[in-house]
Amino acid sequence: MGRMFLNSPTEINSPQRNGAVLKHPLHRSSLPPESSFNTRRLLDTSSSRKSPWRISRYQISSPLVFKLLAHKPRFRCAVLMVQREFALRLCAKAGDELYCRLSVNTQLLSKVDHLMKVSKNSFRPPPKVDSSVVRLEPMHPPPPVNFIEWDGLVRLCFNRKNKTLSAIFRQKPVLQLMSDNLKTHLAMAGGMNDNPAEEAMPEVPDVKEIVNSVLEDSGYGEQRSTKLELDDFMALLAKFNERGLHFSG
Repeated sequence: MGRMFLNSPTEINSPQRNGAVLKHPLHRSSLPPESSFNTRRLLDTSSSRKSPWRISRYQISSPLVFKLLAHKPRFRCAVLMVQREFALRLCAKAGDELYCRLSVNTQLLSKVDHLMKVSKNSFRPPPKVDSSVVRLEPMHPPPPVNFIEWDGLVRLCFNRKNKTLSAIFRQKPVLQLMSDNLKTHLAMAGGMNDNPAEEAMPEVPDVKEIVNSVLEDSGYGEQRSTKLELDDFMALLAKFNERGLHFSG
Protein backbone atom coordinates (compact mmCIF):
# COMPACT_ATOMS: atom_id res chain seq x y z
CA MET A 1 0.00 0.00 0.00
CA GLY A 2 1.65 3.19 -1.07
CA ARG A 3 1.26 6.76 0.04
CA MET A 4 0.66 9.76 -2.11
CA PHE A 5 1.60 13.25 -0.96
CA LEU A 6 0.25 16.57 -2.21
CA ASN A 7 2.22 18.75 0.20
CA SER A 8 0.57 16.58 2.86
CA PRO A 9 -0.46 12.90 2.69
CA THR A 10 -3.76 12.56 0.90
CA GLU A 11 -3.81 9.26 -0.94
CA ILE A 12 -3.09 5.58 -0.63
CA ASN A 13 -2.86 3.70 -3.91
CA SER A 14 -3.39 -0.07 -3.60
CA PRO A 15 -1.68 -2.51 -5.98
CA GLN A 16 -4.15 -5.35 -5.28
CA ARG A 17 -7.88 -5.59 -5.87
CA ASN A 18 -8.60 -5.71 -2.14
CA GLY A 19 -5.56 -3.69 -1.13
CA ALA A 20 -2.25 -4.91 0.25
CA VAL A 21 -0.60 -4.02 3.52
CA LEU A 22 3.00 -2.90 3.78
CA LYS A 23 5.27 -4.65 6.22
CA HIS A 24 5.71 -1.33 7.96
CA PRO A 25 4.26 0.34 11.09
CA LEU A 26 1.96 2.24 8.71
CA HIS A 27 -0.26 -0.86 8.44
CA ARG A 28 -1.39 -0.29 12.03
CA SER A 29 -2.94 3.04 11.04
CA SER A 30 -6.70 3.31 10.86
CA LEU A 31 -7.58 3.44 7.16
CA PRO A 32 -11.07 3.93 5.71
CA PRO A 33 -12.35 0.96 3.63
CA GLU A 34 -13.11 2.96 0.49
CA SER A 35 -11.94 2.65 -3.09
CA SER A 36 -12.81 5.83 -4.94
CA PHE A 37 -11.12 8.98 -6.08
CA ASN A 38 -12.59 12.42 -6.05
CA THR A 39 -10.01 15.00 -7.04
CA ARG A 40 -11.57 17.78 -5.02
CA ARG A 41 -11.61 15.68 -1.86
CA LEU A 42 -8.20 14.25 -2.70
CA LEU A 43 -6.61 17.69 -2.71
CA ASP A 44 -8.59 19.01 0.26
CA THR A 45 -6.27 19.20 3.27
CA SER A 46 -8.62 21.22 5.47
CA SER A 47 -8.90 20.31 9.13
CA SER A 48 -12.58 19.35 8.67
CA ARG A 49 -11.59 16.09 7.03
CA LYS A 50 -11.83 13.04 9.25
CA SER A 51 -8.82 11.30 7.67
CA PRO A 52 -6.07 12.30 5.21
CA TRP A 53 -6.13 8.87 3.57
CA ARG A 54 -7.92 7.71 0.44
CA ILE A 55 -7.76 4.32 -1.27
CA SER A 56 -7.48 3.85 -5.02
CA ARG A 57 -6.57 0.92 -7.27
CA TYR A 58 -3.78 0.66 -9.81
CA GLN A 59 -6.36 0.08 -12.55
CA ILE A 60 -7.30 3.77 -12.35
CA SER A 61 -3.75 5.13 -12.28
CA SER A 62 -3.98 6.82 -15.69
CA PRO A 63 -7.27 8.71 -15.15
CA LEU A 64 -6.11 9.62 -11.64
CA VAL A 65 -2.87 11.15 -12.93
CA PHE A 66 -4.66 13.28 -15.53
CA LYS A 67 -7.39 14.37 -13.12
CA LEU A 68 -4.65 15.54 -10.79
CA LEU A 69 -2.78 17.37 -13.53
CA ALA A 70 -6.00 19.08 -14.67
CA HIS A 71 -6.93 20.17 -11.16
CA LYS A 72 -7.29 23.89 -10.38
CA PRO A 73 -5.67 25.41 -8.47
CA ARG A 74 -2.48 23.57 -9.36
CA PHE A 75 -0.68 21.74 -6.58
CA ARG A 76 3.07 21.99 -6.06
CA CYS A 77 3.90 18.31 -6.49
CA ALA A 78 2.49 14.82 -6.00
CA VAL A 79 4.28 11.64 -4.97
CA LEU A 80 2.51 8.45 -5.98
CA MET A 81 3.12 4.76 -5.77
CA VAL A 82 2.03 2.99 -8.95
CA GLN A 83 2.62 -0.26 -10.77
CA ARG A 84 6.23 -0.34 -11.96
CA GLU A 85 5.49 -0.70 -15.67
CA PHE A 86 3.09 2.26 -15.47
CA ALA A 87 5.81 4.31 -13.75
CA LEU A 88 8.34 3.43 -16.44
CA ARG A 89 5.85 4.51 -19.12
CA LEU A 90 5.34 7.83 -17.33
CA CYS A 91 9.10 8.46 -17.32
CA ALA A 92 10.00 6.96 -20.73
CA LYS A 93 11.84 9.15 -23.23
CA ALA A 94 11.77 9.20 -27.01
CA GLY A 95 13.43 6.03 -28.30
CA ASP A 96 12.65 3.96 -25.20
CA GLU A 97 10.67 0.75 -25.67
CA LEU A 98 7.91 1.92 -23.31
CA TYR A 99 7.61 5.43 -24.79
CA CYS A 100 3.92 5.97 -25.55
CA ARG A 101 1.02 8.40 -25.57
CA LEU A 102 0.98 8.31 -21.75
CA SER A 103 4.64 9.37 -21.65
CA VAL A 104 4.12 12.28 -24.06
CA ASN A 105 0.98 13.64 -22.44
CA THR A 106 2.25 13.36 -18.87
CA GLN A 107 5.58 15.02 -19.69
CA LEU A 108 3.79 17.79 -21.56
CA LEU A 109 1.92 18.72 -18.39
CA SER A 110 4.48 17.90 -15.71
CA LYS A 111 8.05 17.09 -14.76
CA VAL A 112 8.19 13.38 -13.93
CA ASP A 113 10.85 11.75 -11.74
CA HIS A 114 11.24 8.08 -10.85
CA LEU A 115 12.14 8.04 -7.14
CA MET A 116 12.43 4.39 -6.18
CA LYS A 117 11.43 0.83 -6.95
CA VAL A 118 9.26 -0.98 -4.40
CA SER A 119 9.52 -4.78 -4.45
CA LYS A 120 6.32 -6.79 -4.41
CA ASN A 121 7.79 -8.55 -1.37
CA SER A 122 7.28 -5.32 0.57
CA PHE A 123 3.56 -6.12 0.67
CA ARG A 124 1.56 -8.71 2.54
CA PRO A 125 0.14 -10.60 0.74
CA PRO A 126 2.58 -9.87 -2.11
CA PRO A 127 0.98 -8.70 -5.39
CA LYS A 128 2.04 -10.14 -8.76
CA VAL A 129 4.03 -7.06 -9.82
CA ASP A 130 6.60 -4.64 -8.42
CA SER A 131 5.74 -1.01 -7.78
CA SER A 132 7.54 2.31 -8.14
CA VAL A 133 7.30 5.70 -6.51
CA VAL A 134 7.16 8.68 -8.87
CA ARG A 135 7.04 12.42 -8.37
CA LEU A 136 4.87 14.69 -10.55
CA GLU A 137 5.45 18.43 -10.60
CA PRO A 138 2.93 20.31 -12.79
CA MET A 139 4.35 22.78 -15.29
CA HIS A 140 4.02 26.41 -14.15
CA PRO A 141 2.69 27.98 -16.28
CA PRO A 142 1.03 25.18 -18.24
CA PRO A 143 2.11 24.80 -21.89
CA PRO A 144 0.29 27.12 -24.35
CA VAL A 145 -1.43 24.31 -26.26
CA ASN A 146 -4.99 23.06 -26.66
CA PHE A 147 -4.65 19.75 -24.84
CA ILE A 148 -7.68 18.16 -26.52
CA GLU A 149 -6.22 18.86 -29.93
CA TRP A 150 -2.72 17.86 -28.78
CA ASP A 151 -4.03 14.54 -27.49
CA GLY A 152 -5.93 14.01 -30.76
CA LEU A 153 -2.67 14.22 -32.71
CA VAL A 154 -0.70 12.09 -30.25
CA ARG A 155 -3.43 9.43 -30.18
CA LEU A 156 -3.31 9.10 -33.97
CA CYS A 157 0.48 8.93 -33.99
CA PHE A 158 0.67 6.18 -31.35
CA ASN A 159 -2.16 4.04 -32.70
CA ARG A 160 0.46 2.59 -35.06
CA LYS A 161 3.58 3.77 -33.30
CA ASN A 162 6.01 1.60 -35.29
CA LYS A 163 4.82 2.92 -38.64
CA THR A 164 6.12 6.10 -40.24
CA LEU A 165 3.94 9.18 -39.94
CA SER A 166 3.38 9.11 -43.70
CA ALA A 167 1.97 5.58 -43.43
CA ILE A 168 -0.25 6.57 -40.51
CA PHE A 169 -1.69 9.67 -42.17
CA ARG A 170 -2.27 7.89 -45.50
CA GLN A 171 -4.91 5.66 -43.91
CA LYS A 172 -8.43 6.39 -45.14
CA PRO A 173 -10.01 6.55 -41.65
CA VAL A 174 -7.39 9.11 -40.55
CA LEU A 175 -7.88 11.24 -43.67
CA GLN A 176 -11.66 11.04 -43.23
CA LEU A 177 -11.38 12.12 -39.60
CA MET A 178 -9.22 15.10 -40.52
CA SER A 179 -11.56 16.02 -43.38
CA ASP A 180 -14.56 15.92 -41.02
CA ASN A 181 -12.69 18.09 -38.50
CA LEU A 182 -11.81 20.57 -41.25
CA LYS A 183 -15.46 20.79 -42.32
CA THR A 184 -16.49 21.36 -38.71
CA HIS A 185 -13.99 24.18 -38.23
CA LEU A 186 -14.97 25.79 -41.54
CA ALA A 187 -18.64 25.58 -40.59
CA MET A 188 -17.96 27.14 -37.19
CA ALA A 189 -15.98 29.95 -38.82
CA GLY A 190 -18.80 30.50 -41.32
CA GLY A 191 -21.41 30.48 -38.59
CA MET A 192 -19.81 33.53 -37.04
CA ASN A 193 -20.49 35.56 -40.18
CA ASP A 194 -23.31 38.09 -39.68
CA ASN A 195 -24.08 38.31 -43.39
CA PRO A 196 -26.53 35.47 -44.36
CA ALA A 197 -25.54 35.86 -48.02
CA GLU A 198 -22.01 34.75 -47.13
CA GLU A 199 -22.90 31.76 -44.96
CA ALA A 200 -22.44 29.16 -47.68
CA MET A 201 -19.90 26.49 -46.83
CA PRO A 202 -16.56 27.27 -48.51
CA GLU A 203 -14.98 24.64 -50.71
CA VAL A 204 -13.16 22.03 -48.63
CA PRO A 205 -9.48 21.71 -49.62
CA ASP A 206 -7.92 18.36 -50.52
CA VAL A 207 -6.93 17.04 -47.08
CA LYS A 208 -4.65 14.32 -48.43
CA GLU A 209 -2.68 16.88 -50.41
CA ILE A 210 -2.33 19.15 -47.37
CA VAL A 211 -1.21 16.27 -45.14
CA ASN A 212 1.42 15.11 -47.63
CA SER A 213 2.67 18.68 -48.00
CA VAL A 214 2.95 19.20 -44.24
CA LEU A 215 4.81 15.94 -43.67
CA GLU A 216 7.18 16.55 -46.57
CA ASP A 217 7.91 20.19 -45.72
CA SER A 218 8.40 19.46 -42.02
CA GLY A 219 10.61 16.44 -42.63
CA TYR A 220 8.55 14.24 -40.30
CA GLY A 221 7.06 11.98 -42.98
CA GLU A 222 9.59 9.18 -42.53
CA GLN A 223 9.84 9.58 -38.77
CA ARG A 224 8.18 7.24 -36.26
CA SER A 225 6.21 8.39 -33.24
CA THR A 226 8.49 6.53 -30.84
CA LYS A 227 11.42 8.72 -31.92
CA LEU A 228 9.67 12.09 -31.68
CA GLU A 229 10.18 14.35 -28.66
CA LEU A 230 7.72 16.85 -27.22
CA ASP A 231 9.10 19.69 -29.35
CA ASP A 232 8.61 17.57 -32.46
CA PHE A 233 4.95 16.92 -31.69
CA MET A 234 4.49 20.62 -30.89
CA ALA A 235 6.05 21.65 -34.20
CA LEU A 236 4.00 19.09 -36.15
CA LEU A 237 0.75 20.26 -34.54
CA ALA A 238 1.62 23.87 -35.35
CA LYS A 239 2.31 22.97 -39.00
CA PHE A 240 -1.03 21.19 -39.35
CA ASN A 241 -2.87 24.09 -37.70
CA GLU A 242 -1.20 26.60 -40.01
CA ARG A 243 -2.67 24.69 -42.94
CA GLY A 244 -6.12 24.62 -41.36
CA LEU A 245 -6.07 21.01 -40.14
CA HIS A 246 -7.18 20.22 -36.59
CA PHE A 247 -7.49 17.17 -34.38
CA SER A 248 -10.62 18.00 -32.41
CA GLY A 249 -14.16 18.36 -33.63
